[in-house]
Amino acid sequence: MPKQNEPLKHTSLAYHFDYFTNGQVLEKKKKGKLPVMGWNSWNAFGSNNTEELTMAMADCMVELGLKELGYRYVVLDDGCYLPERVNGRLANEPAKFPHDFSVLAEYIHGKGLKFGMYNDIGTNLCAGAAVGTCGHEEEDARSYVDWGVDFLKVDNCYYLWDNATFSDAANAKYVYAPRIQSVKVFLQNSDREISEPVLNFSIEEDEFVSLFGENGIGTYDGTGPERTPLGKQAQEIELSLSAPEEGTYRIEIAAVCDEIVGCGSWLQLKVESPEEDSVVPYLYDGFYHGEAISCRLEKGSYRIRIMNHRRQENTLMSYGKLLASLNEASPDHDILLSICEWGKTQPQNWGYKVGDSWRILNDITFQVGSEGNPGNAAWTSDYTTSVTSQYNKAVIMDGFAGIDKGWNDPDMLMIGMNGLDMTMNRTHMTMWCMMNAPLMLGLDLRRVKKGDEIYSIIANKQIIALNQDSLGMQAKRVAVYRFAKGNDSEADGKVQKILCFEREYIRDNNRVDILVKPLENDRIAISFINLSDEKKEGPFFVSMKDIYDVFMAQIKNDNQDSPEEEKRISQLSFQLINSKLFWSDCLHVTNLWTGETYEEKQKRVEIKELLSHDQVTLLIYFEQSGTEDKTDKENKESDQMRVLIEKIDPHFPKEGPVLRKQLAKALHAFVRDILCVPDITDQETLKEATELKDLYDCRTCVNDIMQVYVRGIMKEKHYFPETGMKLFGGNEEVPDDEMTMTILNLFDVPFLQ
Repeated sequence: MPKQNEPLKHTSLAYHFDYFTNGQVLEKKKKGKLPVMGWNSWNAFGSNNTEELTMAMADCMVELGLKELGYRYVVLDDGCYLPERVNGRLANEPAKFPHDFSVLAEYIHGKGLKFGMYNDIGTNLCAGAAVGTCGHEEEDARSYVDWGVDFLKVDNCYYLWDNATFSDAANAKYVYAPRIQSVKVFLQNSDREISEPVLNFSIEEDEFVSLFGENGIGTYDGTGPERTPLGKQAQEIELSLSAPEEGTYRIEIAAVCDEIVGCGSWLQLKVESPEEDSVVPYLYDGFYHGEAISCRLEKGSYRIRIMNHRRQENTLMSYGKLLASLNEASPDHDILLSICEWGKTQPQNWGYKVGDSWRILNDITFQVGSEGNPGNAAWTSDYTTSVTSQYNKAVIMDGFAGIDKGWNDPDMLMIGMNGLDMTMNRTHMTMWCMMNAPLMLGLDLRRVKKGDEIYSIIANKQIIALNQDSLGMQAKRVAVYRFAKGNDSEADGKVQKILCFEREYIRDNNRVDILVKPLENDRIAISFINLSDEKKEGPFFVSMKDIYDVFMAQIKNDNQDSPEEEKRISQLSFQLINSKLFWSDCLHVTNLWTGETYEEKQKRVEIKELLSHDQVTLLIYFEQSGTEDKTDKENKESDQMRVLIEKIDPHFPKEGPVLRKQLAKALHAFVRDILCVPDITDQETLKEATELKDLYDCRTCVNDIMQVYVRGIMKEKHYFPETGMKLFGGNEEVPDDEMTMTILNLFDVPFLQ
């Protein structure tokens, strides 16, 4: 049994649910890491992996050139330890791993590769060995450091503080709050009831309420594919309280306690001032036995929150304790932490704080292989065990991932397993690379030969480069083509193109998705993916304006409650790319699977058809074609500036070229006379603004003009209805490209059509 017999106590407010969205990592978690690439033993051999097989896989990674392509991690999954600890320590299972794990690590490191291992945050591993890390974090961390481990996958099968797969079902008492029946508030030592507030359920989905009971509280279980990962994932009861005088108050809660799904015994309660944004400690956090809860309040209005976020907080603290133990064992360690709790506690909300990646669902296959048996995979299923089940959830989770956060993990690649043909394998690989998923191969690499079909998929440098791009942005789904199915022939096969201004969780695979992934050096990748079992006739297309509009809408939605600086950075992330898109004359296109290249001058990308389960993935460069001479280029720029200047000044001469200096003066006049309603009283500001009229470069002048007027004049006043975004705030510096695009969008210049 573990030394720990109760959930960890909160040692810091930083682990509270209310801090999940603050963007701050915990326990010195390192940032800036790209998705991991390597090989994991589970899909290939299950719990029957051996030291000999692992060494053979390391040899293959080098001989096949996979190491040079970025596949560096060789990871032992379940089945490598003795079933019990030896003197409190983890130990190798000698029949399969005859040497200490440090010997295997040394062999793998000698190949220029990295070594990974596996454990569980509960009492046991999923295959049953009673060597889970719960309560043994310090000694296990020391073992992993001593063995030379570079990667740690940590599962969730026997977790004590949740009703995990194999743990005691009675652990639901930690997961759910009691079933609340009534809440009353009294002045202390008095029968004077202050209020009996109406219970306020802010959740809208009926299924969520019914899951937890009419007055239930808890966090939705994300292990399966039934529910979207977006939006509210936990239910609270919130009520208002008006304290008539300063004094001590007692809160009496009538509730039913149990140990079943939907009704537990753990209760959390906070009393907050609705005007304050700071996080306050829990007034009550523990098993509830019906006792009154007292608090001292001043006269005024308060918000009482009754909840149980322990399902998420406990899991975060357990992974955090392991990371802290690794830091203590080796302050300079670079061990990657792969959170593998199957999306159960919605790790997309908190995983970035301690982990480098987090599994989003249960396993992608339960039919793993063995030596001589490649195992079985599926393209589609009703549960998590398929390519599309994992993809459908991960594809809308781009807002949670990033180079300074970590990566959504839709589980290991099933390329090479029975059940997937080569078309499915290519699409599977493309999906994972576009979504910045960890790329963990799960096949016996001895079956792969250089140049064969499997090799050409897992070794496609151009596709891998999407996954490992230094910009570190997961693709966004910008459009979906949905195909109608009906009883009459008129409805059957009809298609509707839908731009994804908001992310929708779609599980019906009768569709074509269009994904767009920003890349470094002002490039993007576009994938057209047919998820259905039928060939789909197009044309399927996406314009540059579609891409821009969807990205801006999604970025705005992602950052509604974020600090201003985070908003600005998020908005900038795509505007910087779009600036090149705006000025380019044509699109340079490369098909990343066929190698075909061509130029597209329509500012949109189109394909005619897609075979079943197939994809077309294109790399797009925003560059001048090189065929246009200087005069043509200057004339085009003049025409573009005329469109803008005529929107500003209807009296501008209708003939002749437009000079940048003329546009700069017109912008200056517009900002001074129209946007800046208040008179300028500060003489220094007025002097600077006046001097701007003689600047000759349009883009520089636009920037300088705006920099002057944000100094106290435009701080909180002006919004652009086209985007719903505030223009600027404070005295921040705004890059030229962003400024130019903002001005162009303000005047609705139709260059993105």
